[in-house]
Amino acid sequence: MNGIELKSPDEIDKMSRAAKIVAEVLEALRGMVKPGVTTEELDRFAEGFILERGGIPAFKGYRVRDKVYQHTLCTSVNNAVVHGIPSSRVLKEGDIIGLDLGVVVEGYYGDAAITVPVGRISEDVRYLLQVTNEALHKGIEKAVVGNRISDISHAVQKHAEAARFSIVTEFVGHGIGRKLHEEPQIPNYGEPGKGPRLKAGMALAIEPMVNMGEPETRCLEDGWTAVTQDGSLSAHFEHTIVVTETGPRILTKL
Repeated sequence: MNGIELKSPDEIDKMSRAAKIVAEVLEALRGMVKPGVTTEELDRFAEGFILERGGIPAFKGYRVRDKVYQHTLCTSVNNAVVHGIPSSRVLKEGDIIGLDLGVVVEGYYGDAAITVPVGRISEDVRYLLQVTNEALHKGIEKAVVGNRISDISHAVQKHAEAARFSIVTEFVGHGIGRKLHEEPQIPNYGEPGKGPRLKAGMALAIEPMVNMGEPETRCLEDGWTAVTQDGSLSAHFEHTIVVTETGPRILTKL
């Protein structure tokens, strides 16, 4: 299975508990996002919320080579694609913010992301958020036994590009379970019918990142924040799902 672990019912139950906390904190954060709020306020709230419910923030202390992430939440504002670092930055009317977080319960992970408007946003920006969220669900619909990984990828790309947006190719979705990132990688683009075949018990984090302008990104000097090369706005939505005999089950949904 190319190193892809199939999860037992007991493992899926633990993942479900982690995923439920993820869904609850994202819903609470959605209600907090408004002009005048700082991204570090959102981060502090998220950490307290997770700890109160018996979870552990999955991103805090996450290591990539020599870099260690110091926060609970990723807060990606406007042209930030992913991995934005919480700070004293004050959100303004018309901004958009991607909120991405993971939770660990009894050694098992849940991971999800939403992009939300700050106050009133323009119709074209609202459409970007709508299409990105729809692309996520188009991908999830393909997560059925017998399909292949790239059937998910292709569905995401097709929906985003039909709306004349571009797909970020440098970052991908992933398997999830006892680690935050497991096999397989799940790109958001590609031809259908390729890659590992989907089996019941696969746990996947599917996460389209869609840009209003060109697809290219670059990393800021902080070593984490990825932004669009052309400065255009970007949206990011993610769910943790499990492939079952009766279709995909979304764990990070209230």
